[in-house]
Amino acid sequence: MSHGTLYNLFGTREALIDEVAVDLAAVRLDEVAEQALAHDSAWDGFAYYIEKVCELQATEPAIGDVVTGRYPGAARLMALCDRTQAAAARLIGRAQQAGALRPDFTSEDLLFLFGSNALLARAAKDTAPDAWRRGLAFTLDGLRTEAAHPLPVAPLSPHQHQHQQVLGNLTGAP
Repeated sequence: MSHGTLYNLFGTREALIDEVAVDLAAVRLDEVAEQALAHDSAWDGFAYYIEKVCELQATEPAIGDVVTGRYPGAARLMALCDRTQAAAARLIGRAQQAGALRPDFTSEDLLFLFGSNALLARAAKDTAPDAWRRGLAFTLDGLRTEAAHPLPVAPLSPHQHQHQQVLGNLTGAP
């Protein structure tokens, strides 16, 4: 099928993504969230979630687009992005309540982490496809409560995140 035929059928890139990518991504992301929440240890569940989402970004780049909300004009994709963020917020809250995750870590910080991971995974996919794992290991070590030091700047605000001001630039959102 040619690009012209696809655009005649769907109209826009966002409509095509909404139709094709969302259902597959939903199954995978929902499964990861459920498995993470099933861990007895709040930290293990949080770390599992982060690792599995980062792995999906590395092996299925379209899932990275869902997680980071790369296509804000794709309504179903953005709804899935919101649902994924809600699951992540539950995992963050759970790990913070257990005292395992530094208390100043936010959902917006997680999105920034995922955006950074998506870039690394794309950039290194042909030469070092597992490079993201090393970066993630450093990040997870730094997110533990006992590793926390005061941070030099505030996290992204929900306004900055919602309007794709920073994350959109990071991920190359159209």
